[in-house]
Amino acid sequence: MNVLQLRKKFPQLADEITSLSGNFQRLDIDDKGYLDEATAIKATQQSENQPYDVVRQALREVELDSSRRVELEDYLGVRLVLPSLHPTVTQKFLCSGSILPLPIFANRKLQLITKLRDSSPAQKRLSTGPQPASPSGVVAQRTGGRGQGHVSKSSVGGKIQVQGSSANVTHTIDEDERTEFTRHINAVLDGDADIGSRLPFPTDTFQMFDECKDGLVLAKLINDSVPDTIDERILNIAGRKTKTLNAFQMTENNNLVIESAKGIGCSVVNIGAGDIIEVREHLILGLIWQIIRRGLLSKIDIKLHPELYRLLRKGEELEKFLRLPPEQILLRWFNYHLKAANWPRRFVHTTMYLNWKSSNSYLRSVNNFSDDIKDGENYTVLLSQIGREYGCTRAPLDTRDKLQRAEQVLQEADKLGCRKFLTPKSLVGGNSKLNLAFVANLFNNHPALEPITDEEKVKVKVEDFDAEGDREARVFTLWLNSLDVRPPVVSFFNDIGNGYVLLQAFDKIIKGSVFWRGVRKPRSLDNDPTKNNSPQIVNPDDEESESEHLERILDMELFQALQNTNQVIDIGKKHGMILRNTEGSNITRGDRTLTLGFVWQLMRKDINVTLASLAQKLGKKEMTDEIMVDWANKMAHKGGHASSIRSFKDRSISSGVFLLNVLKGMESSYVDDELVTAGDNDERAYMNAKLSISIARKMGATIWLVPEDICQVRYKLVTSFVASLMATHEKL
Repeated sequence: MNVLQLRKKFPQLADEITSLSGNFQRLDIDDKGYLDEATAIKATQQSENQPYDVVRQALREVELDSSRRVELEDYLGVRLVLPSLHPTVTQKFLCSGSILPLPIFANRKLQLITKLRDSSPAQKRLSTGPQPASPSGVVAQRTGGRGQGHVSKSSVGGKIQVQGSSANVTHTIDEDERTEFTRHINAVLDGDADIGSRLPFPTDTFQMFDECKDGLVLAKLINDSVPDTIDERILNIAGRKTKTLNAFQMTENNNLVIESAKGIGCSVVNIGAGDIIEVREHLILGLIWQIIRRGLLSKIDIKLHPELYRLLRKGEELEKFLRLPPEQILLRWFNYHLKAANWPRRFVHTTMYLNWKSSNSYLRSVNNFSDDIKDGENYTVLLSQIGREYGCTRAPLDTRDKLQRAEQVLQEADKLGCRKFLTPKSLVGGNSKLNLAFVANLFNNHPALEPITDEEKVKVKVEDFDAEGDREARVFTLWLNSLDVRPPVVSFFNDIGNGYVLLQAFDKIIKGSVFWRGVRKPRSLDNDPTKNNSPQIVNPDDEESESEHLERILDMELFQALQNTNQVIDIGKKHGMILRNTEGSNITRGDRTLTLGFVWQLMRKDINVTLASLAQKLGKKEMTDEIMVDWANKMAHKGGHASSIRSFKDRSISSGVFLLNVLKGMESSYVDDELVTAGDNDERAYMNAKLSISIARKMGATIWLVPEDICQVRYKLVTSFVASLMATHEKL
C-alpha cells in the first residue's frame, strides 16, 4: 500500500505517514515486509516513550493474525491506538468515570475504531476488577515501570485479571508471583549463551511472558531445575541455523518444553504448545511455578542432606519418613528448629511476646505455608535459630505492624543471602506458593542440622537408600499423574495403597469399568501444606501426636482401602490382566513386586487402548510386543540402521543408536547425524539416549524414562518409549 492510500486509511496520521513508514522500513532490515512483535514493541517504546505493557496492549488492539507479524498497517494502527491507552493522556479526559470527547478522536472513522476497540475482548485482556476511584476521579493503575504503566481498572490485592480463551472468561495473576518468578529467571539464566543477551526481563511488566513464547526460556528453566532433562543441542535457536524462528520451530521447542515438564513431574493437562505461543499468561505462570517448585523441592533429598536423619521421630523408620511429601519434610524441619529455639508460641496470636515467655501452654506447630506463618513471628524465630552466626535476631518480634515486621523478617533473611521469592505483602497475605519457595530456599542454603556421624550412617544406611525409589515406580508415578488423577501421586506405594487412584486410572482407560457406588473415597482431610488447614494444637513433647498429624499417608481405614483394591483386582481380571497371585491386600500393603507388576499391566492396557486404531489397521486385535518390535525395526531400517532387534530386551539398544535410527525413520529432519555417536562407551551411549529422548519430545511424544533406562535396557520402559513413538508417528 503506497503513501497516498495509507493517508486515506489513516487520516489522523497524515502528517506522520512518511516518517512512520520510513521508521518501519529501517526496522525491517531484511525487507520482509513485516516486523516481529518484540522488535515492534521495543521500537515503539523508544520512539513514543511508552511503557512496555501499553505498547503490548496496543498491539493486541490491532488484532494481529496468527503469525503475529507486525505489518506496516499494524504498525500505524499501534501508533493510532496508543494515545487512548496511555494513562497520562487518558487521565486528562476522565471525569467521574465518564470519558469526555478527545480532540484526537474527532474523525468519525477513528471514533468507530475506538468504539470497536472499547468493546473488544482484547481491550479487557489486561483489565482488572473495579477499584475505588482516586480523589481526582481517575481509575488507573501504573504497572509499567519508570513511573508509567497501562491503564487498568484496578489491581485488587495485587491481583491482575487477564482475558481467557473467550470473551466471558478471565483468569487471575498474582503480581508478586509474576515479579518474584521473573527475578528468579533473571538470576538463574543470567549469562546463558543462547538467551543471556535478552536478560534481565523487567519484573513489573508482562514482557517475561512474551519472551517465553519461543520455548527457549522455559527449556532453560527446566534444565536449571532438573539438569540434563533437555538436550539443548536440538533446540531451535535464532541465529544457529535460521535467522528467526517461525511458528513451526517455536511449536517444536514448546512441544519439547511441555513433554519435558511432564517428564519431571509437572501437571500439564490443560496447557499445550499453542498456549505458550499465544502467550496465555496464567498458564505460563502456572507452568513456571511448577518448574521452579520441582527444582527447589528436588534438593530435599537424603543423598544431598544426610542430616535429614535428625528430623526422625522416636521409633520412626527412615524409609517411612522419606516417603513424606517434600512439603511435609520442610514443615518438619521448620518445627524442628522452632522447638530447638524453645519457642513457646501460644494459640492466641495477639498475645504479646512477654506473656509467651512465661506460658506453659502447648505449641501450635506450623502446619501450612499460609496462615501459620503470615504474621512473621515463626519466621523470625526460625531465622534467628538457623542464622545466629550471621547476626539474625528476634528483633522483628518487637514490631507491632505486620507489614513492617514482614519487611524486617526479609531483612533478616537477607543476612543469610536468602531474601528471595517473598515480598512483605505476599508474606502478610499468606501466599502459599511464595512462602513454600522461600522456606525451601532457606533449607537448601542453610539446613542448620548437625551432620550425622559415620556410625549413624551405617545404622540408618543413608548411603544405600534410594530416595526416589525404584525407577519403574517413578515412571508409573509420572504416568498416573498424566491421567490427572486426584489426589496426585507423590509417594507411589503409599498413595495407590487405598485403591482410589487406580480406580480413577481404570475409569479413564476403560470408560465405565468402575462401580463408583461401591468405591470408598478418601476422607476429606486436606493434607496439602501449601494450603491453610484448620488450626490444631500439638504438644511438642508428644512425638507420636505430631508425627501422626504430619504423616497422614494412608487416607482411609484398612477395610475401606481393601474394598477399593479388591475392586481394582476384579476389574483387572475382568479385562484380561494376569493376576494369579495378586490380591487387593498386596496393593494395600505396598508389596513392591506384585504392585509394580500390576501397574505395569495397567499401563500396558493404556498403551493398547492408545494404539488400538493402529492395531486395527494392521488387522490385529491388540498391539503386541511382536508388532511393536517389527514396527521399530522397519523404522530403524528406514533411518539407515543395518541390523534388527529381536525384542525390547536386546542389549544392542543400550548404545542409543537403534532408537535414534527409529526416530530418523519417522522423520529424518529431526535427527542431526553430527550429534549421533557410535555409543561404544558409557558416556557416548548416554549422550545418544539423552538425544533420543529430547528428539522424541520435540516431535510431541510423551516420554517417561530417563537416559539410564535406555542404557540399561529396562524392558518395560523401553517398551513404553516405542509405544509413544508409534502413537506420535500416527499424528505426524
